[in-house]
Amino acid sequence: MNKKISAAVASAALVLGSSAANAGIIIPAGEWTLDVNGNVNVFATMQNYDDVATETVTIGTAGTEDSTGEDSNQSINTGLLPAWLGFTGTTRQNDLDVSFTISMQPNVSDNGVTGDYAANLGSAPTLWRQAFLTFGDKSWGTVKMGKDLGIFAGQAILHDMTLLGVGGKYGNSGSSTTHGGIGTGYIYPAWKGQIGYTTPNFNGFTATVAITNPNQVDLDLTGNAAYQDRFGLEGQLMYTADSFKIWASGASYKVKESATVEFDAEAADLGASFTFGNANLVAYVYKGDGAGTRFFGYGGATAAGATRDSDGGYVQATYVIPSGTKLGVAYGVSKLDLATGETNATLVDKNTRLTVGAYHPLTKHLNLVAEFNSINSEAQGANENESQALSLGAILFF
Repeated sequence: MNKKISAAVASAALVLGSSAANAGIIIPAGEWTLDVNGNVNVFATMQNYDDVATETVTIGTAGTEDSTGEDSNQSINTGLLPAWLGFTGTTRQNDLDVSFTISMQPNVSDNGVTGDYAANLGSAPTLWRQAFLTFGDKSWGTVKMGKDLGIFAGQAILHDMTLLGVGGKYGNSGSSTTHGGIGTGYIYPAWKGQIGYTTPNFNGFTATVAITNPNQVDLDLTGNAAYQDRFGLEGQLMYTADSFKIWASGASYKVKESATVEFDAEAADLGASFTFGNANLVAYVYKGDGAGTRFFGYGGATAAGATRDSDGGYVQATYVIPSGTKLGVAYGVSKLDLATGETNATLVDKNTRLTVGAYHPLTKHLNLVAEFNSINSEAQGANENESQALSLGAILFF
């Protein structure tokens, strides 16, 4: 590969075996080497919803028919990866490897009447997910400072085959991205301000620790801001060999909802990826207390500060047939328990996802994608939602 394609774009390509892994436009610039990289992906998605809008499942990931009784929808949008344009500069100065990365993520569609961003119609603006610097040396490790993908659950999303496709939360045109397996197998690692350190590679072993930005979260789902009143702590241990990778990561945040309500939101995970010839198997599990579901902390506690346990995971198998097409199937589940003594019939009990996909390298950089996703959301009471979607599209890496 030419240098490195930063964060999700490169990682997704390398993990999923995309033919685009050798992408990147390299520009020598004096003492610097600039890597211009990214992707454009577009999907036509046809969705069907099995349940009425009044069948409420709070924090459910399956859609329902709208208030007019419409039970189907079509959209043109990006998938789990947004369209991406990234710039990474690298140099060697004073016995240090120094780099910077800045990226932006524009959308490929808009549901505004003019086709331009219109906040009142719910369209999404351009995202800015990365702005960080690194410095270090292979003898002692690397320091990262700035905004990048979170550490906890980061490997879960990077190994998700729907990173080249759509997955769950297909929604309407104009949204920033779909959700892939977020909330149906893992918690979103998010894009976080962080200061972290990664050790050198010790015969395949690496460790990362970081303090992260204490973002606000809506723990009790009432719209009241809960404040993480210290830096978050995130870390990861990983072992990588030729045919397999094993990792474990964790996160801890201290949350203050009021002058008298304060608690810890914590989670940990364990994952592995094994490759056997043309086959690959991924297994992943997580467990949290106060960590909620879908997004870290989302729905993780009641207004009184009673935390809810959560857990889940996914299994995924892919196989590359002689034509080069990668065929894959994945099943994921995310569960959220009621707090001790809590009664909440509409709060989600579990979200599940079944994905069947085909990813074909039409050229070195261009992949055609076909995916079928079935999502089911069950509440703590009797409510249940189901939805299905077929997505056809393409993703181009450069």
